[in-house]
Amino acid sequence: MENISTTYTNFILVGLVEMQSFRFLYALLTFAVYSTSFVVSFMIVYVTWTEESLHEPMYIFICGLVLNVMFGSSAYLPKLLIDLLSKNSTISLSGCLFQAFCMQSYAAAEVFTFTAIAYDRYLAVAHPLRYPTLMTNLTSQRLLLAISVFVFIGICGVVFLTARLTFCGVKINNVYCETMSLLRLSCGDITINNIYGITWTLFITISPMLLIIYCYIRTIVICFNLPGEASMKAAQTLVTHVIALFIFIVGAMFIAFRYRLSNISLSATAHVVISMSGMSTSIAVNPLIYGIRTEALRIRIARNLRNIF
Repeated sequence: MENISTTYTNFILVGLVEMQSFRFLYALLTFAVYSTSFVVSFMIVYVTWTEESLHEPMYIFICGLVLNVMFGSSAYLPKLLIDLLSKNSTISLSGCLFQAFCMQSYAAAEVFTFTAIAYDRYLAVAHPLRYPTLMTNLTSQRLLLAISVFVFIGICGVVFLTARLTFCGVKINNVYCETMSLLRLSCGDITINNIYGITWTLFITISPMLLIIYCYIRTIVICFNLPGEASMKAAQTLVTHVIALFIFIVGAMFIAFRYRLSNISLSATAHVVISMSGMSTSIAVNPLIYGIRTEALRIRIARNLRNIF
């Protein structure tokens, strides 16, 4: 039992310790996931930026989504790769708080961006004639900016409340930092943290999910009443977004599931598998889904790759 008079400012990422036996294999997998995700995301952003025909709200939202993936993966995977190769398993408090800020910002921004996409698809299908005025390129850009500012302020509150605590333990049962793990190591009063954290979590999950469900149900109902070709085109676009959202939700549930098991005897290896699966799945898969299933993006990415090679 740690001495509560000692305040720790450096922590051990237990997950990295568990990965040392096969660190080169894990490093190779980490590099493969990060490089693939980053390259595909970059290509989506590049073709969206350079192709004037893609300057539409839907592609702008997809661009915002994959830019967020690039941000989230860069806060997590490069450090993991370096730590595996250097056999390092420690992180400072400031480094831990910074990583927690980046990764939790990524998750919150992803939720709100999926919500914006769902609303955009609903407007496109339900109000096709008014859609060009209801959702302009400028409106979509302003929505993405508003999401970024709101998430920044909200996560700053979470991190600030965590930074003021004292910590009486050093072992973080993960391969990356997040504030929930730090709260479990605190030896002070975390009532305010819990109230703020629960309020923030409920706000960024319940409200967006209700709006997403409403928009997609309404969109699906309207799709059934459209002519054959229009219905198929709208449904294909909708399925792509739903698959990406589903993968993100499953990953988030994996992470939430791990916290629910915190009081149960669970091996460190199991914690590593659950946390890495939850965080890495959408980072690795969603850019590929949009790059492959979205025809306009797929054609232009393929054309650019042919020009390069």
